[in-house]
Amino acid sequence: MASPSPTKIIDNAIFCSSMYTLVYTDPDQKWLIRKHLLSLHSEFSSLYPNVSVFTHNDGTMVNLLKAEGYLHISRSLPSIHISIWIHEHYPHMAPIVQVSPNPTYQIRPNHPFVDPSGLTTSSYLHMWGPFGHDLLGLANSLVKLFSLDHPFYYVNAPTLSHPSYMSKRDCMDRLWYMLHYDMITLRENTDDEIEKLTILQAEMSMRVDTTTSIIIGLDHEMVNLKQRVNEMTGESDILINWLAVNKVNLSVAMGGKVADAFECMDTYSELAMEWLAEDKALEDLMYALGKAHENGVMSHEHYIKQVRSLAREQFFFRAKLERLKDPQIFKLLD
Repeated sequence: MASPSPTKIIDNAIFCSSMYTLVYTDPDQKWLIRKHLLSLHSEFSSLYPNVSVFTHNDGTMVNLLKAEGYLHISRSLPSIHISIWIHEHYPHMAPIVQVSPNPTYQIRPNHPFVDPSGLTTSSYLHMWGPFGHDLLGLANSLVKLFSLDHPFYYVNAPTLSHPSYMSKRDCMDRLWYMLHYDMITLRENTDDEIEKLTILQAEMSMRVDTTTSIIIGLDHEMVNLKQRVNEMTGESDILINWLAVNKVNLSVAMGGKVADAFECMDTYSELAMEWLAEDKALEDLMYALGKAHENGVMSHEHYIKQVRSLAREQFFFRAKLERLKDPQIFKLLD
């Protein structure tokens, strides 16, 4: 059984009752749609009229006419399956064009005229108006558009004609094509720069945290040093006051000897002070001998000999100081 003719399909859908209730109600609109669909099919016989349900972005579902089939670009390029939906407010609203991928060829990402869902745009659709635009002109513009940049994964280098041989609309599509890929390149470069700046920002944040930790540590150290200075200042004031009170005793009663300014309360204290003074004196003497040896005033052999003798004497005084810590010795001294 032969397939019904496009004219019969269109007439049955528009003028006869069927299982589909189309949204077109104006008689003039119906005749205009019929005319444009037949004109399109006469030039592009692969685009066949059909009726189907279309879902708008807001979820509204309507029954629309559409021209569906393969759009042949050239012998060297694969055909493109498209659907041209006739909008319910046609011709005041532009048709809706969708490209369908197939198992062999998939839609390329970042295409200037076709998004990943297959929705197609062009300067012809953007400039659409009720006068001077129709389905046939749309199909011709799509052929030129896809010959410029095919929507499928297919190795083809677009051949750009000289602008003097191109129409205004073709020049706009060409400009759109060039600007689109320039924008993609610019976006990639910008993303790379943003990524580098983000890494740098993270590194700078780490440096700020490290510097802040160092500053906080220095602040704590400064507070501790100020506290220590205050404590030493207080102790210094106490010593100065004591010296001021005991100034006469230091100079007159003790004959100017600072060591005699300290009065021992018992024999234990006298021995401890005497032996501790001897220990410190020997320590100072060995320090002075070391400086003399460094400056070359004393030979190495003489320095070693003197230090050994002084160290032995210092050992005995320190041993005596250790014996004073024995409780039994402390009782005997008492």
